[in-house]
Amino acid sequence: MKTATKLIHNAHAIDPVTGALNTPITMTSTFAQKDIFADQEFDYARSGNPTRKALEETIALLEGGAKGYAFSSGMAATSSVLGIFSAGDHIVAAEDIYGGSYRILNSFYKRFGLEHTAIDASDLDAIRKAIKPNTKAIFLETPSNPLLKITDLKGAIAIAKERDLFTIVDNTFMTPLLQRPIALGADIVVHSATKFLGGHSDLVLGLAVSANEAIGRRIYQVQNGFGATPSPFDCFLTLRGIKTLRARLAVEQDNAQKLALWFQKHGDVERVYYPAIGDAAALHKSQADGFGAVLSFKTKTTDRALSFLKKVRLAACAVSLGGVETIASYPVKMSHAAMPPSERERRGISENLIRVSAGLEDIDDLIDDFDKALQ
Repeated sequence: MKTATKLIHNAHAIDPVTGALNTPITMTSTFAQKDIFADQEFDYARSGNPTRKALEETIALLEGGAKGYAFSSGMAATSSVLGIFSAGDHIVAAEDIYGGSYRILNSFYKRFGLEHTAIDASDLDAIRKAIKPNTKAIFLETPSNPLLKITDLKGAIAIAKERDLFTIVDNTFMTPLLQRPIALGADIVVHSATKFLGGHSDLVLGLAVSANEAIGRRIYQVQNGFGATPSPFDCFLTLRGIKTLRARLAVEQDNAQKLALWFQKHGDVERVYYPAIGDAAALHKSQADGFGAVLSFKTKTTDRALSFLKKVRLAACAVSLGGVETIASYPVKMSHAAMPPSERERRGISENLIRVSAGLEDIDDLIDDFDKALQ
C-alpha cells in the first residue's frame, strides 16, 4: 500500500476486540498483574499504554521504521533522542533549525557535555568539515525552519555512513506523506505531531521513529526513564488527525504554492522562501513527494512586517503551524526568540521575516486579506 492508504488502513484501523473504527482510549495509570513473576506487556502507563502503542506502531509503519515512540511534545521527542548520546559526544547540526532544538543543544545538553557544531547543511562540504573524531550524529531538518533550506538527504546520509554516524532528521514540515528519510538511509526521524499530523491545533505531542530495533531500544530507555510521555487522549487525537492528513495537506500545499507565487510578484515583498522556488527545487523534488504547506517571506521593511501581522485577519498571528487555519508567525519573537540576535541575523532570520503555514481557507480570500494587510 502507498502511504496515503496506510494513513487509513493499518494494524490499528479496526479495534480487534469490539470492531470499533477508532482506537479505544485507555485511560488508566496502571494495569493489574495476574502474575508478578511473569512478564506482561503493560504494567504502568509511563512505560506503555495501548492507545499510545497504536500511535507508535502507526507512525513506525508510515515512516518505514522498526519502532515508533510517542512523547509529550515535539521537543520532548527531540530531547529524548539527543538523550541517547553521552558527555563528550559531538553532533553536527543544521544551523537553520527550529529554535527549540537550538535552545536544547545550546543550554541543557551543553551543560552536560554534549558538544555540537552548527553548519549550513545545504552545503555537504560544510558537513564533512564539521565532523570530529568524537562526532556521533548529524542532525538535519529539511526543509529547514524558518528559511526552508533544502539539504541533500542522500548526500548527507552517505557522509554519515562513511563515518559510522547516526543521521537524525526532523520531518515535521513534510510528514511521512511527503518525505520518508528512513527510506533514504536515515537512522532516526522526529516529528512535532502538534503540527500537521495532529492538524487541528488541539494537541501537543512528539514522535520519534528508529530505523532498527537496536536504536529503538536506546530511545525507549530514555522515553521510559525521562517519562515525557503523552496522554492516551492526545494519542487518540493524533491518530484521528493522521487519517485526514492527505486531504488537509493537499489543500494546504496548494494554497501555499499559490501564496508563494503571489508574494513573489508583490511590490512590498523582498524575498520568498518556499521549496518549489529557487535552485534547490529539483533537489527537494528528488527526495520528497511535494513542497509542503509552509513558506516564509521578507517584507522590504520591518515596519511593513509588523503592520502586516497587526492587520491580517484570516491568518492567526500565533506560534505553531500545520493547523486547518492559516497561521502567520514572527520567528524573531516566536520560534527563534531564544536564539541570540547576532546568530539570527547571521542565519538570515531577520526582523522583516514572516513564516506562514497555509490553512484550508479559500485561496482568493487569503490573497485578498494578505493584500490588504500589506498595504
